[in-house]
Amino acid sequence: MKSIQRRLSLGLISVMLVVGLVLAHTSLWLFEESMQRYLEAGLRNDSENLLVALVRGPQGLQLDERRLSPAYQRPFSGQYFRIDFGDTHWRSRSLWDQELPLLDKPGLHDNLQLGPDGQQLLVLRSDYRRLGQSISISVALDYTPVRASFQRMRQVGLGLGLAGLLVILLLQRVTVRRALRPLESAREQIAQLQQGQRSQLDAHVPRELEPLVAQINHLLAHTEDSLKRSRNALGNLGHALKTPLAVLLSLASSEKLDAHPDLRRILQTQLEQVQQRLHRELNRARLAGDALPGAQFDCAAELPGLLATLNMIHGEHLHLSYTAAPGLQLPWDREDLLELLGNLLDNACKWADAEVRLSVVQVGEGFVLAVEDDGPGIPEAQRDQVFSRGTRLDEQTHGHGLGLGIVRDIVDAWGGQLRLEESEWGGLKVTIELPG
Repeated sequence: MKSIQRRLSLGLISVMLVVGLVLAHTSLWLFEESMQRYLEAGLRNDSENLLVALVRGPQGLQLDERRLSPAYQRPFSGQYFRIDFGDTHWRSRSLWDQELPLLDKPGLHDNLQLGPDGQQLLVLRSDYRRLGQSISISVALDYTPVRASFQRMRQVGLGLGLAGLLVILLLQRVTVRRALRPLESAREQIAQLQQGQRSQLDAHVPRELEPLVAQINHLLAHTEDSLKRSRNALGNLGHALKTPLAVLLSLASSEKLDAHPDLRRILQTQLEQVQQRLHRELNRARLAGDALPGAQFDCAAELPGLLATLNMIHGEHLHLSYTAAPGLQLPWDREDLLELLGNLLDNACKWADAEVRLSVVQVGEGFVLAVEDDGPGIPEAQRDQVFSRGTRLDEQTHGHGLGLGIVRDIVDAWGGQLRLEESEWGGLKVTIELPG
């Protein structure tokens, strides 16, 4: 969610900066153009007044200074003129010892020229014909105060724009956060689904999210129903097979097969293996209970019941213990971990004399699971053989040889590592390293 907010904020900032700069530049340009048109009208009026001030004198054209504005008499006043006719030109006293350049063509020249006292001038040249003479009149106005006003306006506009941008960003952040709150709530509920703390998402969501939540809830309900039906079918099948198996075992032990000892031995061995497998699957289904889809493995809640069940199966003479940090949860499916630990502990219980211990430790971002017993152990040269499905090193011990093979498949699927070592009691120690 934070990444979405960050992308929205960056996108909004980019768009607002581009739009703001374009609008600001366009607005200032239009305002300056309007101001120059206004000043051009005043300059044209001054030019016409100067034209009227030209009168015929004893020596030809002369300028009646009584009709001039006082600003043309004051040095560097900001208002200037130049009159050109024939080979003669007059200039205002306000220019002092400076010269106003003669422009190439009539009209307003907004390429501001450097004037007296470092002033920037807005110059208008107008051509007339009066009293039989071609006359060019250039009037200029100091544009520096106007430019300074534009600069102040630009600075104030930039400050106001940045302040407005900050306000809009804050409002956008609040709005986006409120708009994404249902998504954040849905994310938290999905995390609770993964931890097995709920079975459905809350249906009270905005209209835009209703189809998504409805589909997820439908999928969850379908998955949970499928799991329940599979578990019930497994239980029903197991219970349905228990009686026929008991009858077959009874027949295998009857006197009718005394004449066929090899057949009796084979039948008893195979039927006992089927019965053990059936008994184990029924215990596993009972341990699974009504777990929520995707429920994680809570060590404090699951391990005591698992060890108690194994104690009932293998006898009270065994001391089964475990060590795990309080509140430790393993981030894998509860059913898969019951399968893995059940196989490891069941194998250890078969070979142990009196002690079986399970330890679950979090190391960095990963986990280390270890099951050890005080049995005879496995010679190092034979340890690789036990990973093959159906392989048993001692045929006298009850079992079908699938346990460690199943464990290895689960560990490989999770990207972990499995090692067989010697325990501190001299028995077997199975160590599993799993990434977080």
